[in-house]
Amino acid sequence: MGAEIKERIYVCHTYYHVYIACLKELALREGKSGAGKADLVLSKMSNDFRSLRERAAACGLFDAVIEFDEKDYTFFPELVELKKDRGNIAANMLQRIRFCRRYAQLEEPYVPVDFTRYRDIYVFCDSDPIGYYLSYKKIRYHAVEDGLDCIRYRDTARDDNRGHFGLKAFMAARGWIFIQNGYGKYCIDMEVNDLSALDHPTAKMKEVPRESLTARLTEEDKKLLTALFIENRDQLIQALTKAGESGRPKVLILTEPLCKDLSMRRRLFEDMINEYGTVGGQAAVIVVKPHPRDKLDYTEIFPQHIVLDGFFPMEILNFVQIGEGMLFDRVVTVFTVPSSIHCAREKVYLGAPYMDRYEDPEEHRSVTNSAFTVTGTGDAGNSLKVGGEKKE
Repeated sequence: MGAEIKERIYVCHTYYHVYIACLKELALREGKSGAGKADLVLSKMSNDFRSLRERAAACGLFDAVIEFDEKDYTFFPELVELKKDRGNIAANMLQRIRFCRRYAQLEEPYVPVDFTRYRDIYVFCDSDPIGYYLSYKKIRYHAVEDGLDCIRYRDTARDDNRGHFGLKAFMAARGWIFIQNGYGKYCIDMEVNDLSALDHPTAKMKEVPRESLTARLTEEDKKLLTALFIENRDQLIQALTKAGESGRPKVLILTEPLCKDLSMRRRLFEDMINEYGTVGGQAAVIVVKPHPRDKLDYTEIFPQHIVLDGFFPMEILNFVQIGEGMLFDRVVTVFTVPSSIHCAREKVYLGAPYMDRYEDPEEHRSVTNSAFTVTGTGDAGNSLKVGGEKKE
């Protein structure tokens, strides 16, 4: 008798990916159509999920939660050699074909599940090794955008394949090489938040607005998500309560793993606090939410400010109830799109012009559409500022 065929599996590389997988499962549970029949894979390649595996296994949304010791290509010396430029397009493309095939073969011993057992496979960030593996094995899957509207700000498929992109896309569509974000032969479709925001939408891309998934959440759903993602809930509540009791304005700073030079990254966020930490002429209470991949110790850098635990998606702050609810006067980011933050009156997205002050613009030239607009605005009566200029 053959192995049981299961409904769904989600391959996640970040806390945000797990958050979206949970939203999708909660929507299915509401419709009573196959809920509780999904498995969750947590790739350890780029994030420390700490105890999330245990909490996800206990939350009731997933049958199994599996860790994946996914390996970057640099783990395999022969793949590093196959990445070298051979000087002409023909030689490089032959080498690319070998690279894609060999990458999947070397990755296979680390793949923890039999993906042929699932009716639907959802892969966040299929540019990672899992995309190469599924393509090599001719296993069809659904791709999901890596972050909210992330392709608008960096079209990784085109950026990673600059030069002869049309030829490369043609080859990927036939399975000869692999390209992420819906260009591969075995990618069924590519789920994005907003098709209208993309410069190069493709036929495989389909729009699934994140707000439609969050708008239907019940209070019980929000409690489930908060318990799932907040490891030290009491500590978080205590910190936010302290900020709310001060009577002063409150500013939320979202850090990001920007600048290879950590001293320059520190300077960037020090400057951000100095420049945006005053509201209406009054010094604000500063609350710092570190990015999960940001290795700086902000509790040491900013002992005078409130520093939250960084290991949860920022959207969970929308669901934390303190008294009448927690509302920040301002949230400030560089490249993190803040449109999904609903617990702030004002959202400031600084973009590339701000980043130019801290590193050579060539270092972030792949970030597009970042100097002038962001999809979405603040909640009713709120404003969105981009690069310091107010947008009504």
